[in-house]
Amino acid sequence: MSDSNEPQTRTADDLWNEDLAPTTKETRTWDWKSYAALWVAMVVCVPTYMLAGGLVAEGMSWWQAVITVLLGNMIVLVPMMLIGHAGAKHGIPFPVLLRSAFGTKGARIPAVARGLVACGWFGINTWVGGSAIYVIVNGLTNDSIVGNALPFLGIDAGQFVCFLAFWSMHLYFIKNGTESIRRLETYAAPFLIGMGLLLLGWAYVQAGGFGNMLSAPSQFIEGGAKEGQFWSVFVASLTAMVGFWATMALNIPDFTRFAKSQRDQMIGQAIGLPLPMALFAFISVAVTSATVTIYGEAIWDPVALAAKMGGLGVVVALAALVVATLTTNLAANVVAPAYGFSNLSPHKISFKMGGYITAGIGIAIFPWKLLETSGGYLFVWLIGYSALLGPIAGILIADYFVVRKSNLNHDALFDHDGEYGAWNKVGLGALVIGILPNLPGFLFKAGLIESAPTFFVSLYDYAWFVGLFIAGGLYLILQPRN
Repeated sequence: MSDSNEPQTRTADDLWNEDLAPTTKETRTWDWKSYAALWVAMVVCVPTYMLAGGLVAEGMSWWQAVITVLLGNMIVLVPMMLIGHAGAKHGIPFPVLLRSAFGTKGARIPAVARGLVACGWFGINTWVGGSAIYVIVNGLTNDSIVGNALPFLGIDAGQFVCFLAFWSMHLYFIKNGTESIRRLETYAAPFLIGMGLLLLGWAYVQAGGFGNMLSAPSQFIEGGAKEGQFWSVFVASLTAMVGFWATMALNIPDFTRFAKSQRDQMIGQAIGLPLPMALFAFISVAVTSATVTIYGEAIWDPVALAAKMGGLGVVVALAALVVATLTTNLAANVVAPAYGFSNLSPHKISFKMGGYITAGIGIAIFPWKLLETSGGYLFVWLIGYSALLGPIAGILIADYFVVRKSNLNHDALFDHDGEYGAWNKVGLGALVIGILPNLPGFLFKAGLIESAPTFFVSLYDYAWFVGLFIAGGLYLILQPRN
């Protein structure tokens, strides 16, 4: 076994480039404050703001929604730290870590699967950031760029141009790599916390205190009549909350590989993820509820809320949204697919080129289509991809901690003929079997089939957990020990 930072041999050029190679001591510059700032900067974004509003729309009270968000993030923090351990110890990114469980070629399948999910999120966040720019421009120019929807796109020319403008901001950081992203996250985190508290203070003053702010029942949030349905939606909602960061739980080695120590990555993540998510969820539901008192309607989209504010407030609020969305998008949705696509052909695709590919896919998916309803957002998109990512997490944890006992042969990770082989049929088989039980429920929820057995529809509410335990357990049973 070799635990050195540099692989001693590279028998396959299609497995190695400088971006995928283990980090050196000189490049390990991230302390616990860096990881806390990373998470705070990722947490403060429009999709997380919309999470709690979506839960209330499905029948929860404000405090039930906040607790559900907190609990979901405490759960996902566990695999986050466990899988992050491999990055901090071995200095390798997520696609390289996958090679021990799936084989050097087989690892490309889960790496691309994770990358494509990130491309979806990249598109969603880019659309949100572009929408903020669109509202700012129209607010300053008396709706000068509002127009009719374009054929095929379904949005007007101004919206599409603003979408492209925000999309182009990402290219600078893609060009300059992960260290430029770390600097941005560090500077943005305190600013974003301050802006969130400022928004809460504004709602407090306008609504006349927390009593009025939190008095609006859930039926006002979406105009429905679902109030008091906590238990009927709790399990699916909890799975959706876990699913929200299930992406990062997989590719967290892409960041922990730069950690100064295990302590830094663990403490930083523990501080930066669960409590800030719960705080931001509280701000979301408090402000959304306050809009019922202030405007006579619930506004759970912060872009629409900022537009309602008018004056200087709309510019300040939406400028903060642009920064928040940019920081989240770069860290959560560019780094993983950039490494994943690089892993497909390292000698042709660098981290930078992988980032550019991600940006291109983010345009092509028409992300505004994914945010049309809260139910579709929570229970089709979030739970749907958690059914895919849960099995990968289970296999990785089982392989790294139980089968390998946290020891990896660095040379073999870059060698098709090494001990991990090109294809690990056990890992790939466990992945498929871990996904299959959730497939009928997904197809039914997505409207792709008219009916499905009740058992599988109910099972789908637990998709991430089902996939994680089935795939991880099967891998432990079938994978030979050294």
